[in-house]
Amino acid sequence: MSTNNPPLSYADAGVSIDSGNALVDAIKPLIAATRRPGADGSIGGFGGVFDLKQTGYNDPLLVAANDGVGTKLKIAIDTDQHATIGIDLVAMCVNDLIVQGAEPLFFLDYFATGKLDNGVAEKVIAGIAKGCEMAGCALTGGETAEMPGMYGDGDYDLAGFSVGAVERGDLLPKAMQAGDVLLGLASSGVHSNGYSLVRRIVERSGLAWNDANPFGDGTLAEALLEPTRIYVKPILAALNEVGGDGGGIRGLAHITGGGLTENLPRVLSDGLAATIDLAALTPPPVFGWLRHHGNVEALEMLRTFNCGTGMVVIVSADSADSVSVCLTEQGETVTRLGSITEGDGEVHFDGEINWG
Repeated sequence: MSTNNPPLSYADAGVSIDSGNALVDAIKPLIAATRRPGADGSIGGFGGVFDLKQTGYNDPLLVAANDGVGTKLKIAIDTDQHATIGIDLVAMCVNDLIVQGAEPLFFLDYFATGKLDNGVAEKVIAGIAKGCEMAGCALTGGETAEMPGMYGDGDYDLAGFSVGAVERGDLLPKAMQAGDVLLGLASSGVHSNGYSLVRRIVERSGLAWNDANPFGDGTLAEALLEPTRIYVKPILAALNEVGGDGGGIRGLAHITGGGLTENLPRVLSDGLAATIDLAALTPPPVFGWLRHHGNVEALEMLRTFNCGTGMVVIVSADSADSVSVCLTEQGETVTRLGSITEGDGEVHFDGEINWG
């Protein structure tokens, strides 16, 4: 059938193959910087290849995790600050691997947008590569999807996928008992959960993202974009360096959405509960500000945010001091939060938090 309409190309429909190719060329050095035993740091094939034999495991189990960043992305997009959001993406995946004792081996990302802006994409992927370096895993590939009509101008979304390995006998959690100790590792801030509530509170406060940070240095956006802390290397050190049997570490809980109340029960052994002394918590000033301006009840804060504790380590009582020292030497701020008790699989709180 003949037509007088001009011929159309993929670029006319809003998708530029040339821009996608240019982005791949630009990020190749970033990928190469994440090479590790098992991965050569190259991209371009249809799939990323990882040689598990090169890692030296004897009887490994593979552990997989995937996650996103959530509406924290809106702050990065609205303020044109994209440099660290990729660290968040990696952190949300690899922190879920380490709680099972698994060393993150490789990572893949998915970047979706309406119209590809290579400058923005390079910044995001540079952050992803940085996060992979921090976690010791290789960035073996990913997908950049340009989908006109699916996203508004300047909008993008991220998803991350990571695979780790752990020797069969070292898989966590292990059997716990009453009297085991709960050690809290400090968060770097809000991390990557609860940002729908955060953005609602900021709106209520009347502040703009680029206004001065009311609870610290820099701007409000900079404070709320502080990237999620990656706990992988310090925890691997504690598992490997402190005595036998994983240094007495029975389990780990990544404190993400649901806070302490929802995440700790996921790793407790049957017939046990956790008791936390709220007075031991020292939330960073951001949480006091959010609570005040949102008029958020204390329990709602605890089940929405990490409230200053990004990871909980459950350790035998006789190993608590040595594990604490090791983690402190690795740069972590460690707090003794409470203990494991006989109970109903829930978290029980004593005392009150000083919100500052």
